[in-house]
Amino acid sequence: MVHDLIQRLKTEYNDELFEELYRLYADRAIRTATAVTGSPASAADVVQETFIRVYRNLGAYDGSKPFDPWFNRILYNECNRYLKKHARVVPSEISEERDLPSETDTYDFDRHGEVYEMVQRLDDQHRIPVILKYLNDFAEKDIADMMELNVNTVKSRLFKARKKLKEWMLQNRGGNQHGT
Repeated sequence: MVHDLIQRLKTEYNDELFEELYRLYADRAIRTATAVTGSPASAADVVQETFIRVYRNLGAYDGSKPFDPWFNRILYNECNRYLKKHARVVPSEISEERDLPSETDTYDFDRHGEVYEMVQRLDDQHRIPVILKYLNDFAEKDIADMMELNVNTVKSRLFKARKKLKEWMLQNRGGNQHGT
């Protein structure tokens, strides 16, 4: 479906087709950009710029390759542009509920707001892979491609981020690294 839509847009642009593309990708893009920038208002700007770049560069898109990685790369680049241009505001309030982050790849940020807030405290090189992996369910290879990194680097950053999150949560619980 997406492939056909992209092919049609490349040959005959019209507002209805582009609006359909927007509807398919906007919600996920907003969620990703909000998590990366830490602000819904900033995310809206980032997503708007992303779709402008998609529109301008659609002719350069290689239709023999999947569209999602191409789109996500543009979104990631726009998030980076935004972060470089603006200082990131880090949320400082943490709720009372305490859950340790999972060591598996199925962690659900939406149900654990405190962990999401702690993720926002991570530096960009660790925060962004965590968001892409656990909020948007990207594979390590896709994250590596998007961020132009080695897959092992992505895995290492995810491991270090989980370790740091666990450490912070144990500190907030009043325990030490061994949980005592």
